[in-house]
Amino acid sequence: MTFTIFSITCFALVASALGCGVPAIRPQTIGSRIVNGQNAISGSWPWQVSLQLPSGFHFCGGSLINQNWVLTAAHCAVVVGYHRVILGEHDRGSSVEPIQVKLVSKVITHPLYSSTTVNNDIALLKLSSPVTLTPRISPVCLAPSALSILPGTRCFTTGWGRTATTTSPLILQQTGVPIISPAVCRQFWGQNTITDAMICAGASGSSSCQGDSGGPLVCERSGVWSLVGAVSWGRNTCDTRFPAVYARISQLRSWVDRTIASN
Repeated sequence: MTFTIFSITCFALVASALGCGVPAIRPQTIGSRIVNGQNAISGSWPWQVSLQLPSGFHFCGGSLINQNWVLTAAHCAVVVGYHRVILGEHDRGSSVEPIQVKLVSKVITHPLYSSTTVNNDIALLKLSSPVTLTPRISPVCLAPSALSILPGTRCFTTGWGRTATTTSPLILQQTGVPIISPAVCRQFWGQNTITDAMICAGASGSSSCQGDSGGPLVCERSGVWSLVGAVSWGRNTCDTRFPAVYARISQLRSWVDRTIASN
C-alpha cells in the first residue's frame, strides 16, 4: 500500500520513536478474508476502545491516541461521568481479560460538527486518569495534516458493530477496506454530501456498521499504523455495496493537536 506524504519524512521512524501505531501483537492482515469481516487476533489492535453504558452495553467505538485521550465520533454523544471507556477488550463476553475501565472527565466536540450534515464528526474524550500502557493497550498514531492516501489503498476498520448478516459480535471484528476517492464516493452519496472533512472506504463487500461508530480506520506504512478516519456514517442497512464514510483525521488534525495542548 502506498501513502503520499508531503513535508513529512521518515514518518514511520518518528512514529515508532513516539511509541504509537506499533502493535506488540501483530494483526493478521496478509490474505485475510474481508467479506463481512473476521475475528481479530486478541490484542492486535491495541488502540481500539469500547464505549459502554454503565450496564455494559457497547454503543460506540473509539481510538486511544495517548495515555489521556480517546478520539471518537461526535454523534456518539458521550456523557461525562456516565459512559465508560473500556480498553484492552477483545471478547466482550469474557470476564477474565486484562481490561482497563475509565470514566470520562471531559468531552470536547469539534466546534463545527453538524448533526444535520454529520460534517466534522469527531470528539475528544479526556480520561479520568491516565491509561497504563501494556502490550494490549497502546495508542495509534494520528494521520499527519499533509497526508494523502491513494484510492485503492487497503486499510482496516475494527469494531464490535453488527455486520450485514449478524447481530453484534462478542469478538472484536476487523475488516479490510479499500480507500475510495472523493469523486467516486460522491457518485454514491451525492455531490454536496461528501466534504473535505470526510474520507470514504469500502464498497467492496465489507463495511463498518452500527456499533462501529467512532471506531478506527487505520492504514499501515512500514509497520506503523496511523488513524486515517473515525467511523461516521453509511447505509442504515449496512449495504456493503456502498462505501462507509469516516471523519478524515488529516483534515481535522490541527484541531485535535490544539485541543489536546490546551486541555
